[in-house]
Amino acid sequence: MTLVELVITIVIVGIAAAALYTAMAAITGRSADPLLRQQSLSLAEAYLEEILLQSFLDPTTGTACPSPPSDRADFDNVCDYDGLADDGAHNARGDAISNLEAYDVAVQVSAQAWSGLAASDVFYVEVTVTDPAGQPLVLGGYRTRY
Repeated sequence: MTLVELVITIVIVGIAAAALYTAMAAITGRSADPLLRQQSLSLAEAYLEEILLQSFLDPTTGTACPSPPSDRADFDNVCDYDGLADDGAHNARGDAISNLEAYDVAVQVSAQAWSGLAASDVFYVEVTVTDPAGQPLVLGGYRTRY
């Protein structure tokens, strides 16, 4: 092996190592993103399930959207959740969930026609969870009067 061949081999190996290091640095820098995204998805699913399991009409008044109670533990229909904004994740009783204070949750409920049903018979529920990195995740679902 000559000196020229050795220098060329060292240069090629150096370029390959630099490219590999750059790729590894980019992957390592984003390694927490999937964890944050999965936690956001779990929170959004939990909130959406809680809301969609509620009554379409208020059990007390029999109307679609009466004024919501002040305490979240008293929410008893889908419309009560409209405009809910939690700084930090909370359970169905409104208690803060430890270690999830950095996640913000916002809920919007709107009447919307869907699949041949009138808007008076359908609510579209949209849950937005913002993770600690500021990335929002939006999950939505329909609740019908049946």
